[in-house]
Amino acid sequence: MSPTSVLVTTLTLVLLGLQYALWLGNGNLLDTWQLHQTVQAQRQENDRRVERNIALEAEVIDLRRGLDAVEERARNELGMIKKDETFVQVIEAK
Repeated sequence: MSPTSVLVTTLTLVLLGLQYALWLGNGNLLDTWQLHQTVQAQRQENDRRVERNIALEAEVIDLRRGLDAVEERARNELGMIKKDETFVQVIEAK
């Protein structure tokens, strides 16, 4: 065998080894892509939860500051009415 063919064979084996590691080895492209997708989904979930927490925090602050928010929640969620008021329920048909 000539030195050129030995060099070509060696470089081919090195290239095949690198390709194996890239496609099938630990941390291959598929694993990396799946991990990227998982991280992206988790970031979206975190953003959604941050928005929910901000809304809940604003609601807590509103409830601590005054009775108007408490009254509004009692009316909307519990159907409570004041003395001398008439309760009217409107049902919207879909």
